[in-house]
Amino acid sequence: MKYKPLTRAQNKLLDTAAIIYDEGATKRDAAFIARELVQATLPHKNPGDVPLWKRTNGNLTLAIQPGMHLKTSKSYGYPYGTVPRLVLFWMTTEAMRNKAKENPRRLHLGKSLKEFMLEIGLNPDNGSRGAKRSDARRLNDQMYRLFNATISFEADGERDGRGVTARRNMVVADDVVFWWDTRRPEQGALWGSHIDLSHRFYEAITAAPVPVDVRALRALKGSALALDLYSWLTYETFRAHKSGKPRFETWEQLQGHMGGEYSRIDNFRTKAKAALRKIHVVYPLLKLGDRQGGITVLPESLPALQPRQSITIEGQSL
Repeated sequence: MKYKPLTRAQNKLLDTAAIIYDEGATKRDAAFIARELVQATLPHKNPGDVPLWKRTNGNLTLAIQPGMHLKTSKSYGYPYGTVPRLVLFWMTTEAMRNKAKENPRRLHLGKSLKEFMLEIGLNPDNGSRGAKRSDARRLNDQMYRLFNATISFEADGERDGRGVTARRNMVVADDVVFWWDTRRPEQGALWGSHIDLSHRFYEAITAAPVPVDVRALRALKGSALALDLYSWLTYETFRAHKSGKPRFETWEQLQGHMGGEYSRIDNFRTKAKAALRKIHVVYPLLKLGDRQGGITVLPESLPALQPRQSITIEGQSL
């Protein structure tokens, strides 16, 4: 029988799996994402020119409104795909590490675009410099979309026998300063680029973050669905392990909060299963059940971050 040789992406996935399996996580391998952004995720594809985009999971709704360019009065558009997810992981992780600092909401992006791209796992040499599909141009475009957006979380519930709705509206950043050029990502500047997260957004992403392994994120960075599923699985693993009971969601529920762009459930299920195969490679401690109709996370699963030694970030042990 003739076997096809492994692709470059498959080889990289296996290399990452070997490292994760053989070496416990260090402090630098810990990354975080806000719990609400695991329960209801960003768009996978560009929603286009619509005034509001939203996604709902149970009683939680995530809504996004795009920011406007002040000179042209044109919309920046919605953050979508893998790039803003990688940026959000970085932002939440940096915000967690900054908790003891005088100004924890200021996040420094480095003195060059290349430096920041390497930090979040993108390739500064991918594509011609300044080309429309280069990683540098994609990152620059998606950061403007993300940092200028208004994000809202709305949750419905019940208290003392009465219905209650809680809503939080947040701009992502109060101040954004870029000192870089997408045509020359390696070019440095005398002053470092930075963003100042809004107070509300900073509080939202640091209140109950979900810890993940940055090595797995970089292995899965080619798929927004894989990143979403991996984040959700790490969260559900924690809940299953803590309660001692399995956690189950149907394909329809999963499509609702992370795959609404897929018009057909069978198409979403096929894509999700393909992503799960990749996730299993880089998350060997994940144990799934065989119940039909969805995904069951078993309580025998262990958190994605298994430390080589105790990992503590600003008083929070992992």
